[in-house]
Amino acid sequence: MAATPRKNKTGRRILAAGAGLATVGALFAAMPSAGAAGDAYAAGGTNGKGWGRMVDVQLLSFNDLHGNLEPPAGSSGQVVRTKEDGTTEKIDAGGVEYLATHLRQARQGNRYSITAAAGDMIGASPLLSGLFHDEPTIEALNDLDLDVTSVGNHEFDEGARELARMQNGGCHPTAGCFVEGKTFGGADFPYLAANVTDEKTGKPILDPYYIWEKDGVRIGFIGVTLEGTPNVVTAEGVKGLKFGDEVETINKYTKVLERKGVKSIVALVHEGGMPASASYNYNCDGDGDGEGEGVSGAIVDIAKNVSPQVDALVTGHTHQAYVCSIPDPAGNPRLVTSASSFGKLYTDTTLTYDRATKDIVRTAVASANHVVSRDVPKAQDISQLIADWKALAAPVANRPQGFIAADINGRGSTAYEKPLGDVIADAQLEGLAPADKGGAQLALMNPGGIRADLVYKASGSEGDGVVTYGESFTVQPFTNMMNVVDLTGANLITALKQQVSGSNLNSIKILQVSKGLTYTLDMTKTGADRVVDGTIKLNGEAIDPAKTYRVAMNEFLAGGGDGFGALATGTNKLVGASDLDVFNAYLASHSSAANPLPVPAANRITVVK
Repeated sequence: MAATPRKNKTGRRILAAGAGLATVGALFAAMPSAGAAGDAYAAGGTNGKGWGRMVDVQLLSFNDLHGNLEPPAGSSGQVVRTKEDGTTEKIDAGGVEYLATHLRQARQGNRYSITAAAGDMIGASPLLSGLFHDEPTIEALNDLDLDVTSVGNHEFDEGARELARMQNGGCHPTAGCFVEGKTFGGADFPYLAANVTDEKTGKPILDPYYIWEKDGVRIGFIGVTLEGTPNVVTAEGVKGLKFGDEVETINKYTKVLERKGVKSIVALVHEGGMPASASYNYNCDGDGDGEGEGVSGAIVDIAKNVSPQVDALVTGHTHQAYVCSIPDPAGNPRLVTSASSFGKLYTDTTLTYDRATKDIVRTAVASANHVVSRDVPKAQDISQLIADWKALAAPVANRPQGFIAADINGRGSTAYEKPLGDVIADAQLEGLAPADKGGAQLALMNPGGIRADLVYKASGSEGDGVVTYGESFTVQPFTNMMNVVDLTGANLITALKQQVSGSNLNSIKILQVSKGLTYTLDMTKTGADRVVDGTIKLNGEAIDPAKTYRVAMNEFLAGGGDGFGALATGTNKLVGASDLDVFNAYLASHSSAANPLPVPAANRITVVK
């Protein structure tokens, strides 16, 4: 596998650490004075050498790639567009070979162009990247000429030490080097983790900010992930780390950058919102007053409280698409963007930089999301990178695991109860029901852990309806170990109510349930009352609050992840096989070429709207 050309990491680190002022000074000294530039500089024109007062800086951004090097399959690989007549259409999108081409085409003719990302570049990745601990994705991002990214919660799936390896390089501590004679070189771009600190030292585990500059144009980037990262990552992944408030952290480092003379600042925030429409070209500013009425969620409060000195926020985490203006604390509109997920969109933003004030002219900022369509030539260097890694993965990836009769949607389902969620929960119950495996009576699965759909149409040479190991891995990529615990009926009821209350009040997370567990979800009510008392039953019998039940779930849920603190009260824990192993075992025992697995009816949760 050809080695990726390396950027000068030393120079990058100097800027990221806030040193190198002599170099910066030299760049400013090299600029012509107002007199030398003539009236063109003062008037905002150009002297023919790119030294005009007003400079258009292109900011290309994306988020939540999750190691999707190949085009995502099924609904996971589509975006929705609203047409001029008001109808919508779905467009196939994504694939890093196409993303590279789109970005390279977008940069053409732009003297000043920056490419930035808002976290979750890796983690929860398909087999092609996940099998190799995401080294292929880091190499692809290097080839994309990514300049900077914030960390996301999934960058911590394998812990801080592995994240440091992603940044600095080196072979995996247990798996070793995947390519003979080649040591993994790490990221050519800085990962920013301003609000992630070591509990012992109190210092950020990675650079908190990065200063991009060219021809004296300087723009600072501050990167943060959501403060609630410990709630959505296993305890082992965030061990020894502290996650600070996003607003407080951004405001702190904004002042640091200002003291260094950097007045143009972009925050890369791995936290997001929910637009009122699924269309990527939806106008979430509505009447154009810059109030961003069309988006809700955590990012709105963050945007309204981050220092007015920050000129734009590039966001992620919710996998949504939006380009909105949300007022800053001074009441002035400020750009907030997100580009869906899996490399299906990228955002192209023009930041107009004033050399006199060294700041962004907010009123001149323009931005839009663009589809990473598959009707452009593939970037051949990325195609070669993918081909090389696929050859290494093929013996594992192409192994058949089972058969399906039609698409079984998981990630792509908008329903509270997802057909693939039923399959996964049933697989976990069956795998852990035997007495020597834990004696489970029911199973619960977190919806965020279902990372893809099972797609009927073959993506390779395996044939329609065949589920390969690579495909099942893409659905269940975390390899979480299964747990079976004793849980009181009272705590089971509380856990189901926590789906729609507490930290999940405004970001509902409906657990996928195994066969036999039924209840009613009344969405006309509010909070915990949405889970209707008296309707929660197991095999037709009402759950008894005083009784103890054996419950199977992955280790993430058993630790209280996703706001399900009641699940962490379980006792008498037995650790079983991985979630992927029980999923594959279920596919093997419940399907064949002659009798493929049907699409479940998804009728365990009765929803009242």
